[in-house]
Amino acid sequence: MTATTTTIPDPKKVGMVSLGCPKALVDSERILTRLRADGYTMSPDYAGADIVLVNTCGFLDSAKEESLQAIGEAIAENGRVIVTGCMGDEADAIRAAHPQVLAVTGAHQYEQVVEAVHEHAPPSQGPYIDLIPQPDLADIKLTPRHYGYLKISEGCNHSCAFCIIPSLRGKLVSRRIDAVLREAEKLVAAGTKELLVISQDTSAYGVDTRHEPREWKGREVRAHMTDLARELGQLRTDQGTPPWVRLHYVYPYPHVDQVIPLMAEGLLTPYLDIPFQHAAPSVLKRMKRPANEAKVLERLKSWREICPEIAVRSSFVVGFPGETEEDFQYLLDWLEEAQLDRVGAFRFEPVEGAAANALPDPVPEAVKEERYARIMEVTARISAAKLQAKIGRTLPVIIDEVGEPDEDGDIGATGRSQADAPEIDGEVFLRNVPASLAAGDIVNVMVEDADEHDLFGVPSEKV
Repeated sequence: MTATTTTIPDPKKVGMVSLGCPKALVDSERILTRLRADGYTMSPDYAGADIVLVNTCGFLDSAKEESLQAIGEAIAENGRVIVTGCMGDEADAIRAAHPQVLAVTGAHQYEQVVEAVHEHAPPSQGPYIDLIPQPDLADIKLTPRHYGYLKISEGCNHSCAFCIIPSLRGKLVSRRIDAVLREAEKLVAAGTKELLVISQDTSAYGVDTRHEPREWKGREVRAHMTDLARELGQLRTDQGTPPWVRLHYVYPYPHVDQVIPLMAEGLLTPYLDIPFQHAAPSVLKRMKRPANEAKVLERLKSWREICPEIAVRSSFVVGFPGETEEDFQYLLDWLEEAQLDRVGAFRFEPVEGAAANALPDPVPEAVKEERYARIMEVTARISAAKLQAKIGRTLPVIIDEVGEPDEDGDIGATGRSQADAPEIDGEVFLRNVPASLAAGDIVNVMVEDADEHDLFGVPSEKV
Protein backbone atom coordinates (compact mmCIF):
# COMPACT_ATOMS: atom_id res chain seq x y z
CA MET A 1 0.00 0.00 0.00
CA THR A 2 1.43 3.38 -1.05
CA ALA A 3 1.39 6.27 1.39
CA THR A 4 -0.43 9.40 0.30
CA THR A 5 1.73 12.50 0.16
CA THR A 6 0.14 15.65 1.50
CA THR A 7 1.42 18.96 0.22
CA ILE A 8 1.72 21.59 2.92
CA PRO A 9 0.36 24.88 1.58
CA ASP A 10 2.56 27.94 1.45
CA PRO A 11 1.85 30.43 4.25
CA LYS A 12 -0.21 33.48 3.42
CA LYS A 13 1.77 36.69 2.94
CA VAL A 14 0.90 40.08 4.47
CA GLY A 15 2.13 43.45 3.20
CA MET A 16 2.23 46.51 5.44
CA VAL A 17 2.17 50.23 4.69
CA SER A 18 2.88 52.14 7.93
CA LEU A 19 2.25 55.89 8.02
CA GLY A 20 2.57 58.54 10.71
CA CYS A 21 4.65 58.77 13.87
CA PRO A 22 6.98 56.27 15.56
CA LYS A 23 4.13 55.25 17.89
CA ALA A 24 2.20 54.02 14.83
CA LEU A 25 5.30 52.16 13.68
CA VAL A 26 5.35 50.29 16.99
CA ASP A 27 1.68 49.39 16.43
CA SER A 28 2.62 48.00 13.00
CA GLU A 29 5.42 45.94 14.55
CA ARG A 30 3.05 44.45 17.12
CA ILE A 31 0.44 43.56 14.50
CA LEU A 32 3.01 41.86 12.27
CA THR A 33 4.55 40.01 15.22
CA ARG A 34 1.15 38.57 16.11
CA LEU A 35 0.42 37.64 12.48
CA ARG A 36 3.77 35.89 12.12
CA ALA A 37 3.02 33.89 15.27
CA ASP A 38 -0.22 32.85 13.53
CA GLY A 39 1.73 31.48 10.57
CA TYR A 40 1.77 34.40 8.15
CA THR A 41 4.90 35.62 6.41
CA MET A 42 5.66 39.16 5.36
CA SER A 43 5.72 40.44 1.80
CA PRO A 44 8.06 43.32 0.88
CA ASP A 45 5.88 44.41 -2.05
CA TYR A 46 2.28 44.59 -3.20
CA ALA A 47 2.62 41.87 -5.82
CA GLY A 48 3.61 39.12 -3.39
CA ALA A 49 1.01 39.90 -0.72
CA ASP A 50 -2.22 37.99 -0.21
CA ILE A 51 -3.50 40.98 1.73
CA VAL A 52 -2.20 44.49 2.50
CA LEU A 53 -2.54 46.38 5.78
CA VAL A 54 -2.46 50.19 5.72
CA ASN A 55 -1.75 51.72 9.14
CA THR A 56 -3.06 55.28 8.76
CA CYS A 57 -2.39 58.63 10.41
CA GLY A 58 -5.29 60.94 11.24
CA PHE A 59 -3.63 63.74 13.18
CA LEU A 60 -3.91 66.47 10.51
CA ASP A 61 -6.09 66.84 7.44
CA SER A 62 -2.97 66.61 5.27
CA ALA A 63 -2.07 63.32 7.01
CA LYS A 64 -5.59 62.01 6.36
CA GLU A 65 -5.22 62.89 2.68
CA GLU A 66 -1.90 61.04 2.56
CA SER A 67 -3.57 58.05 4.23
CA LEU A 68 -6.39 58.01 1.68
CA GLN A 69 -3.82 58.18 -1.13
CA ALA A 70 -1.89 55.26 0.38
CA ILE A 71 -5.09 53.21 0.65
CA GLY A 72 -5.88 54.02 -2.99
CA GLU A 73 -2.42 52.96 -4.11
CA ALA A 74 -2.67 49.68 -2.17
CA ILE A 75 -6.07 48.96 -3.75
CA ALA A 76 -4.75 49.75 -7.24
CA GLU A 77 -1.62 47.60 -6.77
CA ASN A 78 -3.11 44.69 -4.83
CA GLY A 79 -6.87 45.04 -4.40
CA ARG A 80 -7.16 43.32 -1.00
CA VAL A 81 -6.74 45.98 1.67
CA ILE A 82 -7.45 46.25 5.40
CA VAL A 83 -7.18 49.68 7.02
CA THR A 84 -6.19 50.37 10.63
CA GLY A 85 -4.65 53.17 12.69
CA CYS A 86 -5.70 56.64 13.78
CA MET A 87 -7.83 57.40 10.73
CA GLY A 88 -9.62 54.11 11.25
CA ASP A 89 -11.99 55.99 13.56
CA GLU A 90 -13.35 57.66 10.42
CA ALA A 91 -14.50 54.47 8.73
CA ASP A 92 -17.31 56.22 6.84
CA ALA A 93 -14.87 58.67 5.21
CA ILE A 94 -12.52 55.83 4.27
CA ARG A 95 -15.30 53.72 2.76
CA ALA A 96 -16.73 56.74 0.94
CA ALA A 97 -13.38 57.26 -0.77
CA HIS A 98 -12.49 53.58 -1.14
CA PRO A 99 -15.53 51.29 -0.89
CA GLN A 100 -13.36 48.29 -1.87
CA VAL A 101 -11.54 48.10 1.49
CA LEU A 102 -12.18 44.78 3.22
CA ALA A 103 -12.21 46.05 6.82
CA VAL A 104 -11.47 49.18 8.87
CA THR A 105 -10.27 49.18 12.50
CA GLY A 106 -9.16 51.99 14.80
CA ALA A 107 -5.88 52.87 16.51
CA HIS A 108 -4.08 50.11 18.51
CA GLN A 109 -6.96 47.65 17.93
CA TYR A 110 -4.57 44.76 17.43
CA GLU A 111 -7.05 41.93 17.95
CA GLN A 112 -9.56 43.38 15.49
CA VAL A 113 -6.86 43.75 12.83
CA VAL A 114 -5.71 40.16 13.30
CA GLU A 115 -9.32 38.90 13.19
CA ALA A 116 -9.90 40.80 9.93
CA VAL A 117 -6.77 39.26 8.39
CA HIS A 118 -7.88 35.79 9.51
CA GLU A 119 -11.29 36.38 7.96
CA HIS A 120 -10.12 37.67 4.57
CA ALA A 121 -6.88 35.67 4.23
CA PRO A 122 -7.23 32.63 6.51
CA PRO A 123 -3.93 31.14 7.70
CA SER A 124 -3.06 28.20 5.46
CA GLN A 125 -0.75 26.08 7.60
CA GLY A 126 -3.28 23.34 8.19
CA PRO A 127 -3.30 20.62 10.85
CA TYR A 128 -0.02 19.05 9.73
CA ILE A 129 2.18 21.81 11.12
CA ASP A 130 -0.08 23.74 13.49
CA LEU A 131 1.34 21.81 16.47
CA ILE A 132 4.93 22.58 15.49
CA PRO A 133 6.27 25.67 17.28
CA GLN A 134 6.88 28.54 14.92
CA PRO A 135 10.57 29.26 14.31
CA ASP A 136 12.02 32.49 15.70
CA LEU A 137 9.11 34.15 17.46
CA ALA A 138 11.12 37.25 18.32
CA ASP A 139 9.15 40.42 17.78
CA ILE A 140 9.11 41.78 14.25
CA LYS A 141 10.91 45.10 13.88
CA LEU A 142 10.25 47.53 11.06
CA THR A 143 13.30 49.57 12.02
CA PRO A 144 16.89 48.46 11.35
CA ARG A 145 18.29 45.90 13.77
CA HIS A 146 20.48 48.42 15.61
CA TYR A 147 17.73 50.78 16.84
CA GLY A 148 14.18 50.29 18.03
CA TYR A 149 11.25 52.15 19.56
CA LEU A 150 10.14 51.37 23.10
CA LYS A 151 6.54 52.45 23.63
CA ILE A 152 5.78 52.93 27.33
CA SER A 153 2.16 54.12 27.25
CA GLU A 154 -0.82 54.95 25.07
CA GLY A 155 -3.07 57.99 25.09
CA CYS A 156 -2.80 61.39 26.75
CA ASN A 157 -4.50 63.30 29.56
CA HIS A 158 -3.89 66.75 28.05
CA SER A 159 -6.58 68.64 26.15
CA CYS A 160 -4.48 70.86 23.87
CA ALA A 161 -6.74 72.93 21.63
CA PHE A 162 -5.03 71.90 18.38
CA CYS A 163 -4.82 68.16 19.12
CA ILE A 164 -7.28 65.27 18.78
CA ILE A 165 -4.95 62.53 20.10
CA PRO A 166 -7.07 61.89 23.25
CA SER A 167 -10.14 61.32 21.08
CA LEU A 168 -8.15 59.00 18.79
CA ARG A 169 -6.12 57.07 21.35
CA GLY A 170 -7.91 57.79 24.63
CA LYS A 171 -6.63 58.83 28.03
CA LEU A 172 -3.22 57.83 29.36
CA VAL A 173 -2.74 54.08 29.80
CA SER A 174 0.75 53.17 31.03
CA ARG A 175 2.37 49.79 30.52
CA ARG A 176 3.67 47.86 33.51
CA ILE A 177 7.24 48.87 34.31
CA ASP A 178 8.45 45.26 34.39
CA ALA A 179 6.92 44.61 30.95
CA VAL A 180 8.62 47.69 29.51
CA LEU A 181 12.00 46.74 31.00
CA ARG A 182 11.65 43.14 29.82
CA GLU A 183 10.97 44.36 26.28
CA ALA A 184 13.95 46.72 26.45
CA GLU A 185 16.19 43.90 27.69
CA LYS A 186 15.06 41.65 24.84
CA LEU A 187 15.69 44.36 22.27
CA VAL A 188 19.21 44.97 23.54
CA ALA A 189 19.94 41.24 23.72
CA ALA A 190 18.83 40.96 20.08
CA GLY A 191 21.34 43.58 18.95
CA THR A 192 19.59 46.91 19.50
CA LYS A 193 22.21 49.58 20.21
CA GLU A 194 19.77 52.51 20.51
CA LEU A 195 16.43 52.59 22.34
CA LEU A 196 14.01 55.38 21.49
CA VAL A 197 11.49 55.80 24.32
CA ILE A 198 8.15 57.02 22.98
CA SER A 199 4.58 57.73 24.08
CA GLN A 200 2.14 60.61 23.81
CA ASP A 201 3.51 62.03 27.08
CA THR A 202 6.63 60.30 28.36
CA SER A 203 6.88 62.52 31.46
CA ALA A 204 3.41 61.38 32.62
CA TYR A 205 4.33 57.68 32.53
CA GLY A 206 2.67 55.88 35.43
CA VAL A 207 0.40 58.74 36.54
CA ASP A 208 -2.68 56.65 35.72
CA THR A 209 -1.45 53.72 37.86
CA ARG A 210 -0.24 55.98 40.70
CA HIS A 211 3.28 54.90 39.74
CA GLU A 212 2.56 51.31 40.72
CA PRO A 213 5.80 49.49 41.63
CA ARG A 214 6.71 46.06 40.26
CA GLU A 215 9.49 43.68 41.10
CA TRP A 216 12.43 43.80 38.69
CA LYS A 217 15.75 42.03 39.21
CA GLY A 218 14.95 41.39 42.87
CA ARG A 219 13.88 44.94 43.73
CA GLU A 220 10.80 47.13 43.42
CA VAL A 221 10.78 49.69 40.61
CA ARG A 222 8.08 52.33 40.18
CA ALA A 223 6.25 53.04 36.93
CA HIS A 224 7.77 56.52 36.77
CA MET A 225 9.85 58.20 34.09
CA THR A 226 12.84 58.74 36.37
CA ASP A 227 12.86 55.12 37.61
CA LEU A 228 12.46 53.87 34.05
CA ALA A 229 15.33 56.05 32.84
CA ARG A 230 17.58 54.86 35.66
CA GLU A 231 16.84 51.20 34.93
CA LEU A 232 17.33 51.59 31.17
CA GLY A 233 20.72 53.09 31.98
CA GLN A 234 21.70 49.78 33.61
CA LEU A 235 21.25 47.77 30.39
CA ARG A 236 24.34 46.59 28.55
CA THR A 237 24.95 45.47 24.98
CA ASP A 238 26.88 42.30 24.19
CA GLN A 239 29.99 44.50 24.09
CA GLY A 240 29.33 45.49 27.72
CA THR A 241 28.48 49.11 26.89
CA PRO A 242 25.24 50.98 27.70
CA PRO A 243 22.90 51.30 24.69
CA TRP A 244 21.98 54.79 23.61
CA VAL A 245 18.67 55.62 25.34
CA ARG A 246 16.80 58.55 23.81
CA LEU A 247 13.76 60.18 25.49
CA HIS A 248 11.05 61.51 23.16
CA TYR A 249 7.81 63.48 23.75
CA VAL A 250 8.97 64.73 27.17
CA TYR A 251 6.80 67.44 28.75
CA PRO A 252 9.03 69.64 30.94
CA TYR A 253 7.54 68.66 34.30
CA PRO A 254 9.80 69.36 37.32
CA HIS A 255 10.94 65.73 37.66
CA VAL A 256 12.56 65.89 34.21
CA ASP A 257 15.43 67.67 36.00
CA GLN A 258 16.27 64.34 37.67
CA VAL A 259 17.23 62.60 34.42
CA ILE A 260 19.86 65.18 33.42
CA PRO A 261 22.50 63.80 35.85
CA LEU A 262 21.96 60.35 34.29
CA MET A 263 22.92 61.90 30.96
CA ALA A 264 26.01 63.49 32.50
CA GLU A 265 26.99 60.05 33.85
CA GLY A 266 26.64 58.47 30.38
CA LEU A 267 23.69 56.25 31.35
CA LEU A 268 21.23 58.12 29.10
CA THR A 269 21.85 59.71 25.72
CA PRO A 270 22.19 63.48 26.32
CA TYR A 271 19.10 64.30 24.26
CA LEU A 272 15.61 65.52 25.12
CA ASP A 273 12.70 65.87 22.72
CA ILE A 274 10.33 68.43 24.27
CA PRO A 275 7.24 69.62 22.35
CA PHE A 276 7.18 73.28 23.46
CA GLN A 277 4.80 74.27 20.59
CA HIS A 278 5.16 78.03 21.30
CA ALA A 279 6.63 80.53 23.76
CA ALA A 280 4.27 83.53 23.82
CA PRO A 281 2.10 83.24 26.98
CA SER A 282 -1.07 84.40 25.21
CA VAL A 283 -0.70 81.77 22.48
CA LEU A 284 0.12 79.01 24.96
CA LYS A 285 -2.99 79.95 26.91
CA ARG A 286 -5.18 79.66 23.80
CA MET A 287 -3.46 76.35 22.99
CA LYS A 288 -4.29 75.18 26.55
CA ARG A 289 -0.60 74.54 27.14
CA PRO A 290 1.36 75.40 30.30
CA ALA A 291 2.77 78.94 29.92
CA ASN A 292 6.00 79.06 31.89
CA GLU A 293 8.50 79.95 29.18
CA ALA A 294 10.76 82.03 31.44
CA LYS A 295 11.34 79.16 33.86
CA VAL A 296 12.03 76.84 30.92
CA LEU A 297 14.91 79.12 29.88
CA GLU A 298 16.33 78.93 33.41
CA ARG A 299 16.06 75.15 33.39
CA LEU A 300 17.71 74.87 29.97
CA LYS A 301 20.66 76.83 31.38
CA SER A 302 20.79 74.55 34.42
CA TRP A 303 20.62 71.38 32.29
CA ARG A 304 23.52 72.60 30.17
CA GLU A 305 25.57 73.33 33.28
CA ILE A 306 25.02 69.77 34.52
CA CYS A 307 25.40 68.11 31.11
CA PRO A 308 27.12 70.38 28.56
CA GLU A 309 26.60 67.81 25.78
CA ILE A 310 22.79 67.79 26.08
CA ALA A 311 20.91 68.36 22.82
CA VAL A 312 17.33 69.65 23.03
CA ARG A 313 14.95 69.31 20.11
CA SER A 314 11.45 70.72 19.89
CA SER A 315 8.61 71.56 17.54
CA PHE A 316 6.59 74.76 17.21
CA VAL A 317 3.28 75.72 15.63
CA VAL A 318 3.11 79.01 13.72
CA GLY A 319 -0.07 80.73 12.65
CA PHE A 320 -2.24 79.48 15.53
CA PRO A 321 -5.57 81.38 15.67
CA GLY A 322 -5.05 84.76 17.28
CA GLU A 323 -1.25 84.71 16.97
CA THR A 324 -0.20 88.33 16.46
CA GLU A 325 3.04 89.62 14.97
CA GLU A 326 4.08 90.49 18.55
CA ASP A 327 3.40 86.90 19.64
CA PHE A 328 5.46 85.54 16.77
CA GLN A 329 8.34 87.93 17.43
CA TYR A 330 8.24 86.85 21.09
CA LEU A 331 8.72 83.25 19.88
CA LEU A 332 11.68 84.23 17.68
CA ASP A 333 13.30 86.16 20.53
CA TRP A 334 12.74 83.19 22.85
CA LEU A 335 14.38 80.84 20.36
CA GLU A 336 17.39 83.15 20.10
CA GLU A 337 17.79 82.90 23.87
CA ALA A 338 16.93 79.20 24.18
CA GLN A 339 19.42 78.15 21.46
CA LEU A 340 17.71 74.80 20.88
CA ASP A 341 19.78 72.27 18.97
CA ARG A 342 17.07 70.86 16.71
CA VAL A 343 13.78 72.54 15.78
CA GLY A 344 10.84 71.54 13.62
CA ALA A 345 8.04 73.96 12.74
CA PHE A 346 4.52 73.42 11.47
CA ARG A 347 1.95 75.76 10.02
CA PHE A 348 -1.28 75.56 12.03
CA GLU A 349 -3.78 73.36 10.27
CA PRO A 350 -7.40 72.93 11.43
CA VAL A 351 -8.15 69.32 12.34
CA GLU A 352 -11.71 68.06 12.43
CA GLY A 353 -12.74 67.71 16.06
CA ALA A 354 -10.08 70.04 17.49
CA ALA A 355 -11.20 72.84 19.81
CA ALA A 356 -8.90 75.33 18.05
CA ASN A 357 -11.17 75.34 15.02
CA ALA A 358 -13.71 77.45 16.91
CA LEU A 359 -11.20 80.10 17.99
CA PRO A 360 -11.54 83.60 16.51
CA ASP A 361 -8.96 85.52 14.46
CA PRO A 362 -7.58 82.86 12.13
CA VAL A 363 -4.19 83.73 10.66
CA PRO A 364 -4.23 84.12 6.84
CA GLU A 365 -2.38 81.40 4.91
CA ALA A 366 0.05 83.90 3.39
CA VAL A 367 1.01 85.13 6.87
CA LYS A 368 1.50 81.52 8.06
CA GLU A 369 3.86 80.89 5.15
CA GLU A 370 5.83 84.06 5.83
CA ARG A 371 6.16 83.23 9.54
CA TYR A 372 7.11 79.63 8.76
CA ALA A 373 9.92 80.85 6.49
CA ARG A 374 11.17 83.24 9.17
CA ILE A 375 11.23 80.68 11.98
CA MET A 376 13.03 78.16 9.77
CA GLU A 377 15.60 80.81 8.83
CA VAL A 378 16.28 81.62 12.50
CA THR A 379 16.49 78.00 13.63
CA ALA A 380 18.67 77.01 10.66
CA ARG A 381 21.11 79.79 11.56
CA ILE A 382 21.23 78.62 15.20
CA SER A 383 21.73 75.02 14.11
CA ALA A 384 24.51 75.96 11.69
CA ALA A 385 26.40 77.85 14.40
CA LYS A 386 26.08 74.96 16.85
CA LEU A 387 27.31 72.46 14.27
CA GLN A 388 30.20 74.72 13.20
CA ALA A 389 31.36 74.65 16.82
CA LYS A 390 31.73 70.87 16.57
CA ILE A 391 34.31 71.03 13.76
CA GLY A 392 37.59 69.59 15.01
CA ARG A 393 35.92 67.60 17.80
CA THR A 394 35.69 63.81 18.01
CA LEU A 395 32.16 62.50 18.61
CA PRO A 396 30.61 59.03 18.94
CA VAL A 397 28.49 58.19 15.89
CA ILE A 398 26.15 55.24 15.33
CA ILE A 399 26.30 53.92 11.76
CA ASP A 400 23.01 53.60 9.88
CA GLU A 401 24.25 52.70 6.40
CA VAL A 402 27.54 51.79 4.70
CA GLY A 403 27.93 52.53 1.00
CA GLU A 404 29.66 50.67 -1.82
CA PRO A 405 33.26 51.48 -2.78
CA ASP A 406 33.61 54.25 -5.39
CA GLU A 407 35.92 54.12 -8.43
CA ASP A 408 38.91 54.83 -6.16
CA GLY A 409 37.89 52.15 -3.68
CA ASP A 410 36.86 54.65 -1.01
CA ILE A 411 33.83 53.73 1.09
CA GLY A 412 31.42 56.25 2.62
CA ALA A 413 28.88 55.79 5.39
CA THR A 414 25.98 57.62 7.01
CA GLY A 415 25.39 57.77 10.73
CA ARG A 416 24.11 59.95 13.56
CA SER A 417 25.64 61.63 16.56
CA GLN A 418 24.02 61.52 19.98
CA ALA A 419 22.31 64.81 19.07
CA ASP A 420 20.47 63.16 16.15
CA ALA A 421 17.41 60.93 16.39
CA PRO A 422 16.65 58.80 13.32
CA GLU A 423 14.44 60.25 10.59
CA ILE A 424 13.84 63.63 12.29
CA ASP A 425 17.26 65.17 12.93
CA GLY A 426 20.51 65.60 11.02
CA GLU A 427 23.06 63.01 9.92
CA VAL A 428 26.82 62.52 9.94
CA PHE A 429 28.39 61.72 6.58
CA LEU A 430 31.64 59.78 6.80
CA ARG A 431 34.42 59.29 4.25
CA ASN A 432 37.17 56.66 4.06
CA VAL A 433 35.49 54.14 6.34
CA PRO A 434 36.98 50.63 6.68
CA ALA A 435 35.33 47.81 4.71
CA SER A 436 34.64 46.05 8.02
CA LEU A 437 32.31 48.85 9.21
CA ALA A 438 28.66 47.78 9.54
CA ALA A 439 25.30 49.30 10.43
CA GLY A 440 24.96 49.46 14.19
CA ASP A 441 28.66 50.00 14.87
CA ILE A 442 29.44 52.98 17.09
CA VAL A 443 32.61 54.76 16.05
CA ASN A 444 34.46 57.87 17.11
CA VAL A 445 34.39 60.40 14.30
CA MET A 446 36.56 63.46 13.85
CA VAL A 447 34.30 66.22 12.52
CA GLU A 448 35.81 67.98 9.50
CA ASP A 449 32.92 70.13 8.26
CA ALA A 450 29.28 71.08 8.86
CA ASP A 451 26.33 72.74 7.20
CA GLU A 452 22.99 73.90 8.62
CA HIS A 453 21.85 70.43 9.67
CA ASP A 454 24.55 67.79 9.07
CA LEU A 455 28.13 66.96 10.00
CA PHE A 456 30.92 65.55 7.83
CA GLY A 457 33.89 63.62 9.12
CA VAL A 458 36.20 60.63 9.14
CA PRO A 459 36.21 57.71 11.61
CA SER A 460 39.07 57.55 14.07
CA GLU A 461 38.25 54.35 15.96
CA LYS A 462 35.43 52.02 16.95
CA VAL A 463 34.03 52.69 20.43
